[in-house]
Amino acid sequence: MSGTSLDGVDFCYVRFYIDKNSQWQYDILATACYDYADDWVEKLAYAHLLNNNQLFKLNKDYTKLIAKNYINKFITDIQASPIDFIATHGHTIFHQPEKRLTLQIGNLPNIANTVGYPVICNFRVQDVKKGGQGAPLVPIGDLLLFQQYDVCINIGGFVNISLKKNKRIMAYDVCPANKVLNHLCQKIGFRFDQNGSIAAKANVNTNLLHQLNNLDYYKLSPPKSLGVEWLESFIFPLLSESKLSVEEQIATFTEHIADQLSRQIPVSARVLLTGGGAFNQHLIHRLEHKISTKILLPQPELINYKEALIFAFLGVLRYNNQNNILASVTGAPADHSAGYIYYPK
Repeated sequence: MSGTSLDGVDFCYVRFYIDKNSQWQYDILATACYDYADDWVEKLAYAHLLNNNQLFKLNKDYTKLIAKNYINKFITDIQASPIDFIATHGHTIFHQPEKRLTLQIGNLPNIANTVGYPVICNFRVQDVKKGGQGAPLVPIGDLLLFQQYDVCINIGGFVNISLKKNKRIMAYDVCPANKVLNHLCQKIGFRFDQNGSIAAKANVNTNLLHQLNNLDYYKLSPPKSLGVEWLESFIFPLLSESKLSVEEQIATFTEHIADQLSRQIPVSARVLLTGGGAFNQHLIHRLEHKISTKILLPQPELINYKEALIFAFLGVLRYNNQNNILASVTGAPADHSAGYIYYPK
C-alpha cells in the first residue's frame, strides 16, 4: 500500500480464514514500512503534471521499483512462506471519477514476473469504468473484518469513514488530512507535525476555518471521493491567499479536520481510528472535544497497517471471485469483484 502522504510503502503479510461462525478472521504475521528515497518522493508528488510519454516511463520505472526494491525485499526480510499471491494498490496519480478517470501506477503485468508470484492489483479501474467513484475501497474490510465497530475512520493523506447500520455500510472521503499537513510542515523543515505539537502552539484563524468548512464538497451527499487535483483547485489556494504563517495554517487546518470529522460521527458510536493521523495527539484531543464519544485507539500495528491488511483482503475476495466492491459505497450500479490478476510467465 502506498498512500498519497508519501510516507513510504506499507507491507502486511497476513493469513485469512473463516471461523466456525462463518466469519472472516485474520492473523497478521509480519509488517514493514519502507521509506521512499527523496528523488522518488519528488517524482510521485509532481507526477500528475507529466505528459503521457513521461507517465508511461514513470509507470514502468515505478513498477520495477516496487517489485525489485520493495516487494522482493519484504519477502526476503521476513522469509515469507508460503505465499498464495501478492495484492498491491499501486500509487494513485490521478483520481477524477466524474471523468471516469483513475490511475494507479505500479500495476503493470510484468510485476508478476519480477516477484515470481501471482499479483492482484488495479482494484479501482473497473469500478470507475462502471460509473462508480472507485473509492473508498476499504469499507468491505470494515464490514467483514471489524464487525465490532459502528464507525471506522482512517486518517491518512485523506480522511475516509465507514458508517455501519443494519449490516449495511456507507463510506466516503471526509476531507484532506496528512497530504495537506505534511505539505505545510515541509515548508518549515519538518516531515510532519509530530504529535500535533506545531498545531497545538499556534492560533486557529477563524476566517480561514470558516472558508475551509464551507467548501462545496462538504455539502455533497455520498458517494463522494477526493483526489490531489481537488486540493490544488480549492485547498492550496485558500491557504496561500490567507497570508497566515505556516504554523497558523497548520493549526487551522488541523481544526478543520476535527470539525469535519466531528460532524460525521454518530452519538455513542463505537469508533475504530487508524492511519498516521491517529498519532496526532492534538488532532485527537480536538476531535474528542467536539464529540460525545471517546476515541479508543487500537495497537500501533493496526493503526499503521490496516489499509495494507484490507487490500490483502480485497485480493482474497478477488482471488475467490467474490464481491469486493460495494455499490452502496462507490455508487456503481451493483456490487462486483474488481482487480486484475497477473501470473508470472
